[in-house]
Amino acid sequence: MNNLYFNEEHHLFRESLKDFLQKEVVPHIDKWEKTGHIDRFIWKKMGDMGFFGINYPEAYGGLNLDFFYTVIFLEELQKINSGGFAAAMWAHAYLAMTHLNAEGSEQLKQKYLTASITGDMIGCLCITEPFGGSDVAGMRTTADKKGDTYVINGSKTFITNGVYSDYLIVAAKTTPSAGNKGISIFLIDRNTAGVSATKLDKLGWRASDTGEIAFDNVVIPAANLMGEENMGFNYIMQHFASERLIMGINAHARAEFALEYATQYMSERTAFGKTIDKFQALRHSLADCYTQMEICKTFNYTVAYRMNLGEYVVKEATMSKLQCTKMADEVIYQCLQFLGGYGYMEEYPMARLSRDSRLGPIGGGTSEILREIIAKMIIDKKDYKPITK
Repeated sequence: MNNLYFNEEHHLFRESLKDFLQKEVVPHIDKWEKTGHIDRFIWKKMGDMGFFGINYPEAYGGLNLDFFYTVIFLEELQKINSGGFAAAMWAHAYLAMTHLNAEGSEQLKQKYLTASITGDMIGCLCITEPFGGSDVAGMRTTADKKGDTYVINGSKTFITNGVYSDYLIVAAKTTPSAGNKGISIFLIDRNTAGVSATKLDKLGWRASDTGEIAFDNVVIPAANLMGEENMGFNYIMQHFASERLIMGINAHARAEFALEYATQYMSERTAFGKTIDKFQALRHSLADCYTQMEICKTFNYTVAYRMNLGEYVVKEATMSKLQCTKMADEVIYQCLQFLGGYGYMEEYPMARLSRDSRLGPIGGGTSEILREIIAKMIIDKKDYKPITK
C-alpha cells in the first residue's frame, strides 16, 4: 500500500518529519502537557521546515504539494503521543488557514496567510458556540454592518488555539432572520478591542489551548469579510470534507501507534513463564484490533486519493470520521488492557492516548450528527455539492 500511494519523495519527507519531531518536539511534550501552552519557538521551527505550507500556494511561501504529504504530516503527529500538540498544529494549518486561503482577500492572505505558513502567526477557527454545539445554523454571534465596518457580538467555545492565536476566523450572522443563509465569515485580529478568551480545562488534548471566546462590540474593517456576505455556511460545509477526513486519518494513525507500542510491550512482558504475546486470547484480540485499524487506514488512503484528484468526497469523509474515531477508541481501550495496571499509569503512553482519543467522536461534528448526515445521503438521497467562492 505504501508503494501504491507514496513515492520516494513521500518516504523521504516522512523520515525528515519523524526526525524533526523526535529532536525538536518530543523533549518538550511533557512540559506542554502540564502547562497547556505550546511555546512559540516550535511554531516558528515548524514554519521554517515548511510543514505549515505543505498544500498552500507558492505565492504565499507554500510548497503546493499533493495531499499525501498532508497524510504523512497528520500520521506522524499522532505518533508522538500528544493529541493536544497535534491538534494545535493541524487546527492552525487545516482549519484556520484553509478558510483564509479559500475565502480571504489578497490583502488578508498577504498579511496573514504568508505569516501563518512561516509560523510567525497562529490562527484558529471559531464556529462552535456554547448553546449551539454541532448546530452550526443555530449560532447567535452577530456581525452588524456599520458603514465601512462590522460590529461583532457573541461568543464561541471549544476553540483549539483559541487563547494564544494571533488571529481568529469567525463565523457570525449578518442576516439573522435568514438562518443558515445569513452567516458570514470574518477575520479578526487578536489585538482588536473587545476580544477576550478564557482557557478551558480539558480531559485530554492537554497540550493545546482550548478557549471560550467573547466578542463585545468588536469593530473590524469591512475588508475583513471573507468571501461573500451570507455565504459563510456554504464555505463551512465546503471544508467539512477535508476536516472530517483529517480526523479520520488522525484516528487510524493513533490506533496504529497504540498497536505498535502494545505489540512491543507484549513481546517483552512475561507472565507464567512466557511473554504475554504467546497467550491465544491476547494474540487473537490483537489480531482483531490490527484488522480494524488496517481496514480504516486503507479506506482513508482511498478517500485521500480521490480528494487529491479534486473529487468532493463529503460522504466518504463523513464515514471516515464516524468509523475511524470509533475504531481508535475501541483499539486504544484494548491496548490499555493489554498493559494491565501499567496501562493506567501516567508514565506509560496508553493513559494519555486514551484521554486524547476520546475527543475523536465528539470534535468536528459528533458521531450522532454524522450518522444523520450519512442517513440523509443514503436514505433521503440528499446530494451535497461543492460550493466555491
